Amino acid sequence: MEPKTLTILGSTGSIGTQALEVAQLRGFGIFALTADRSVETMEKQIRAFRPRYAAMRSEDAAKDLRVRVADTSTEVLSGEEGVCFIASQRVDFVLNSIVGMAGLRPTLCAIDAGSTIALANKETLVAGGQLVMEKATAKGVQILPVDSEHSAIFQSLQGMARCSEIRRILLTASGGPFFGRSREELAHVTVAEALRHPNWSMGAKITVDSATMMNKGLELIEAVWLFGVSPDQIEILVHRQSVVHSAVEFCDNSVIAQLGVPDMRIPIQYALTYPERYPSAVRQLRLEEYGSLTFEKPDYETFACINLCKSAILQGGLRPAAVNSANEEANAMFRRGEIGFLDIADLAARASSAVPAGGSYTLQDVLDTDAQMRELVRRMQR
Repeated sequence: MEPKTLTILGSTGSIGTQALEVAQLRGFGIFALTADRSVETMEKQIRAFRPRYAAMRSEDAAKDLRVRVADTSTEVLSGEEGVCFIASQRVDFVLNSIVGMAGLRPTLCAIDAGSTIALANKETLVAGGQLVMEKATAKGVQILPVDSEHSAIFQSLQGMARCSEIRRILLTASGGPFFGRSREELAHVTVAEALRHPNWSMGAKITVDSATMMNKGLELIEAVWLFGVSPDQIEILVHRQSVVHSAVEFCDNSVIAQLGVPDMRIPIQYALTYPERYPSAVRQLRLEEYGSLTFEKPDYETFACINLCKSAILQGGLRPAAVNSANEEANAMFRRGEIGFLDIADLAARASSAVPAGGSYTLQDVLDTDAQMRELVRRMQR
C-alpha cells in the first residue's frame, strides 16, 4: 500500500484515537489533527505523530497547547476557523469524527478541497445531507462511511450492479442499556446508568443517544443520503450481541450481512484502505462463543426518537436538522442533570415541530436552525 496522508478531525475522541492506531499500523502520514479541548491527549498525539497542523476549537485550550508543544514544528490553530482551515487543506483522506453539528462545515470544506471523506460524523448528513451530497457529487469526492452500521451496509453492497437491486436495508441496533424497559421504568434513570453501554465504548453524547435510540433514528437519516434509498426501505432490528453490524436484502430475497466483533478499527480501516483489505489488530470473530444471535423489533412507543427521525426525513427540508440540534441540546442538558431521560425525546419533538417541512436550504439556513432549536429547547425548560 502506497503511503497516504490523513487528517483527523476529532482526534482525541474514541474514533479519533482508534483511527490513529489504524493509521500507524497502515503507515499513513498524519497531516493534521483537531480536537475540542483535550489538551493533554493532543500534546501526546502531536509528539507521537508530528502533524504539520493541530487545531483546538477552544481558544484557551489552543493557548495552552501552543506553550506545551512550542519545541515541535506543529503549528497550532484555534476556533472553528482553525478547524475549517485544516479541513480545507488537500490530503488523501479527511476522517471526520467530530461530535455533533460542529462537523458539518469542516466536511464541506474538505469536499471543496477534493479530499476523500471518511465519515464518522453522522450529523453532517442528518443536518445537511442535501448540501453535502450535492457538493460531493459536483466535486467528484467519495464519502466512505465509518459508522459500523453504515460500513456494514457499504460492504454488503459491494458488487451490486444497480441501486434498484436493493429491497431493504436491515439496520441493526444494540438497543443500548435500557432495551426492554417500559416508559415508567425510564422516568428516573440516571446519567450514569445511561452511559453504561453494553457493547461499545463511545463518547458521552453518542452513548446517551444510544440509550434513547436517537442514534438509530439519526443513522436511518444518514443511510437515506449515503445509499439513495427511501426511509421506508430501512428496517431497524435490535440485535443485542452487536455481531451482525447491518445487512442488505436484495430483490431476489437474498440477504448479505457484515459480521465482526464490536470493534471500530474494522470499519475505520476499511474506509481508509477501500477497496482493499489488510490484516488488522482486531481479534477474530468466533461465532461458537456466542451460541445464538437474536433479532427483535424496537419498541417504537418507548423509544420515540426513532419515529421522530423517520418522520423528519420523510417531511424533508430543515426538519432533520431541527431534530438533530434539538436533540443535541436536550442530550447535553440531561448529561448536566437539568432534565430527565424521557424529556430528551419530548423536547426534541416539540422544538423540531416549529420548523416548516420541505423545501431546499442553504448552509446558513442549517446554522440558523441549529441556533434556533438550541434556544427553543432551553426556553422550554425555564
